[in-house]
Amino acid sequence: MTLRVTFELEESDLQHFRLIMNEASKAAATLSPEDIVASAKNLLREVAAVQVPQFISERLERLAIMIQMLEDHEWRLPAAESARVLNALAYFRDPEDLIPDHVPGLGFLDDAIMIELVVRELRHEMDAYRDFCDYRERMAPRTSIKAKTTDVTRDQWLEERRKELQSRMRRRRKKNNEPGRPRPLKLL
Repeated sequence: MTLRVTFELEESDLQHFRLIMNEASKAAATLSPEDIVASAKNLLREVAAVQVPQFISERLERLAIMIQMLEDHEWRLPAAESARVLNALAYFRDPEDLIPDHVPGLGFLDDAIMIELVVRELRHEMDAYRDFCDYRERMAPRTSIKAKTTDVTRDQWLEERRKELQSRMRRRRKKNNEPGRPRPLKLL
């Protein structure tokens, strides 16, 4: 037997999470990127050690993607975007959750909600990164590509694709932040 629970968070409810994220972002300024990433990885290890509902594990998989974006040396996420991701991950540095993690079934609910909000804010970065990974995987068997006049090395075609995708990512984020759109979660 399964039980389905659905709830909606109104703008006033989300304001609480925005305040928490803003505090975490401020704290991120005093922490090293390595400490922030290590805390997020630690959360993933804690979750792997216990059984959590599927809706929580699905969101935590997205947390792993954020970490990969930062650590992938071929993606080379620019400084401004890296800072946005680090600010998002900074929330997981604070051991004081709204719901203590040891509460069975619900302990990671607040983390899952925060991840959902952060993923919405970073969706263009995550989409671009997924597209980059898909492209890299599809092209992996090739060490070079024949161009009209010369061979293009793996590093060159990855660099070109990365530039295209990161440019797309910025355009989409800029378009999303136009006046009249719902207020985003502030990450930087």
